[in-house]
Amino acid sequence: MDRIDEKLLDKLSQEARDNERLRMNYNLHQHLDDKVQRLLNALEPGTEIPIHRHRYATETYILLRGRIKVYFYNSNKELQSETLLDVGGGCYGIHIPAGQWHALEVLESGSVIFEVKEGPYTPLTSDDIL
Repeated sequence: MDRIDEKLLDKLSQEARDNERLRMNYNLHQHLDDKVQRLLNALEPGTEIPIHRHRYATETYILLRGRIKVYFYNSNKELQSETLLDVGGGCYGIHIPAGQWHALEVLESGSVIFEVKEGPYTPLTSDDIL
């Protein structure tokens, strides 16, 4: 049983701050080939998440705490729209269709999202990064 509470989120956020990538995952799925990938993703300001897509998988973010901006692009790297995820502002999450180019900007230290993607896990290739 995995209890998702403040103690776990604090631990993950500290691990993200200590990590050179400024982020840390906590997988709730057991295997990378599971049909559904469920994880907590602790993100710190300054983490670099390139414009990317998941060609065959939808992705959903639910913000547990903090503030994150999600950007959507077309294939010419032109910004199409953006959404601020902010629990205090009333926007808690976003669903990203398969193939949609997107990126994140972390606006507040201690930000954590619950992330769900279709599995199995597939690493990004150069064709999936703008």
